[in-house]
Amino acid sequence: MLETKSFGAVLYRKVDDRLEFLLLKHANGGHWSLCKGHSEGKETETETALREIWEETGLVVRLNKRFRSVIAYSPYEGVHKTVVFFLAKTKKKKLNLQKDEILNSVWLEYEDALKLLIHPDVAGVLYQAHTFLTEKARSSRP
Repeated sequence: MLETKSFGAVLYRKVDDRLEFLLLKHANGGHWSLCKGHSEGKETETETALREIWEETGLVVRLNKRFRSVIAYSPYEGVHKTVVFFLAKTKKKKLNLQKDEILNSVWLEYEDALKLLIHPDVAGVLYQAHTFLTEKARSSRP
């Protein structure tokens, strides 16, 4: 069995008091998902995630490495894939999409973003990220 590993992030931004999450419509399969990709050379997990975010969206972000979510699945027979997601914050709105890999993008609040995700594992990562961010916000209030 072929083992592959990818790294990416749940990208988010704050607009007023709302959290918005970035979903990307991937050319490979035409489904909505999160930003991710394979490492190159001797890149670390976080180096890969940052490069993939830059390549796919044109965004320079700040990674939160305290959030780390791992999913594993088999995209094809004979292939086992592991994906590690971090959390990445941006203030920018304008994206520069990687045209050959990304068909479209959308910033959505949590409930609306969940509706576009067809893979339960990816929806679970978004749930974990949303919970992490909202619990952190609650615990920092006086």
